[in-house]
Amino acid sequence: MKINTALILCAGFGERLNPLTLKTPKPLLKLNNITMLENCINVAAKFGVKKIFLNTFHLSENFFDFIESKRFPLDIQIVHDGKKILNTGGGILNMMNCISDNDFLILNPDTLWEEKYVEEICKMQNYYFSNKLSNILLVTKKELSFDQNLTGDFELKKNLLKKKSDEKNFIFIGCQILNKNLFKNYKIENFSISQIWNKLLKKNNLNGFESQNKFYHITNLEIFKKLEDL
Repeated sequence: MKINTALILCAGFGERLNPLTLKTPKPLLKLNNITMLENCINVAAKFGVKKIFLNTFHLSENFFDFIESKRFPLDIQIVHDGKKILNTGGGILNMMNCISDNDFLILNPDTLWEEKYVEEICKMQNYYFSNKLSNILLVTKKELSFDQNLTGDFELKKNLLKKKSDEKNFIFIGCQILNKNLFKNYKIENFSISQIWNKLLKKNNLNGFESQNKFYHITNLEIFKKLEDL
């Protein structure tokens, strides 16, 4: 089985990168002369999706201009959050209603996605389908994070994510596969995807897959400037 659709979360304000994000949305900031969003789209394309949906709210017209100018060789559609920003959970649900697939890939474009991630995402996909899962998150050990100020999100044991101890040594790096059924009791409104994660954690049913790659993430203006200097 294969994931054919990717959702990319692009609606945030990027306030921790002001003043850069007052006129340019965070996903359209450039590192090494390429936008974060283009890196994200390229990885999704190399992974093999046929269609990409991205959501917008802040400076949404910039995304239409960007997609039109780039002419990517796959179907990319932009879905506006509406009159109010929907956060990660609401944004995913709003885009999800545009697709027919039951399982889909979700990417955060503030991670510096590179081609080396494609093999890991493929392995995560295979694990997801072979174990008949409804969710899986790509995580990495804290020591692999470029930004050493990031705290851990989870502990990982036998591909299950937990939050029970103080030793949360793994960070979610902005890639996950989810099934539509996880959203059946939710409305399109402002809510975080962590609400769904927390319900799964209580059932001991939130799955993780470990990435071995160095994790570069645009956390704030200071980290962005450091990444520019690499």
